[in-house]
Amino acid sequence: MSFADLLGQHFVHTAMIAGAIASVLAGAVGVFVVIRGMSFAVHAVSELGFTGAAAALWLGGDPVVGLVAGSLTVGIGLGLLTVRGTDRDSAIGSFLAFGLGVGVLLIRLNKNGYATQATNLLFGSILAVSDRQLAELAVAAAMVLVLLGLVYRPLLFASVDPEGAEARGVSLRRVSVFLLVLVALATAEAIQIVGVLLVLTLVITPAAAATRLTSRPALALVLSVCIALVATEGGILLTLVKDYPPSFFISSISFALYLVARIVGSRNLSRRSADVRTGVTITPASVAGQTR
Repeated sequence: MSFADLLGQHFVHTAMIAGAIASVLAGAVGVFVVIRGMSFAVHAVSELGFTGAAAALWLGGDPVVGLVAGSLTVGIGLGLLTVRGTDRDSAIGSFLAFGLGVGVLLIRLNKNGYATQATNLLFGSILAVSDRQLAELAVAAAMVLVLLGLVYRPLLFASVDPEGAEARGVSLRRVSVFLLVLVALATAEAIQIVGVLLVLTLVITPAAAATRLTSRPALALVLSVCIALVATEGGILLTLVKDYPPSFFISSISFALYLVARIVGSRNLSRRSADVRTGVTITPASVAGQTR
């Protein structure tokens, strides 16, 4: 079947729409994850979301429901335990180690023959997204984006200047829980596109590239979404030309754009206040006008 014929197929249309939805959500939430230096948390949420999916398969249920439930449970737990960055990595590491152990056990105990579904969650199956899954993705993404819009200013303030935000009455614990719930939902969607093993491709890489290119939070968010869209849609189109996994192309394009962003952004480092630990260049001064 030719490339033109493939473009006319319903499954390709569904995949591209699903990819666009996941890209917008992951790109938007990812900016706050990068600013707060929480990439490890995304990894933990994705891995433990897979544990939830494995549990659902073991019980004979829908793995996507288990994926979302597992991701949300971990997101809320980490949000309650990781208000301050000093104990964040240790708490995340503890959750991750326990969850992976449980996941391995559930896969071993699974007698229902759902190995293919488990593999799809690990490596992604964007070309197999159904109309029902697409509708579920759209509803979840709309809810998350609305919530993100409602708390954009306090969330940004607490991410960039937690001490200042706390002094002005912003609850860091609530913000932490809220953000990790959004991360859990965004990660659950991204897993269905690129899989557990490559979820950082959509949630972290575009945001990391965007924050290299600008110190303006709103513009960084827009750029992050655009980069995620280019990577996802480009990856889907390339897999129609060459029979390689879509996740390979998506991750390759995303990483290439990140390298370009680093090269371009390095030319402006002398004029920007960079965060040494995360490479983020968004500073309290850059959001002062947006948080008042």
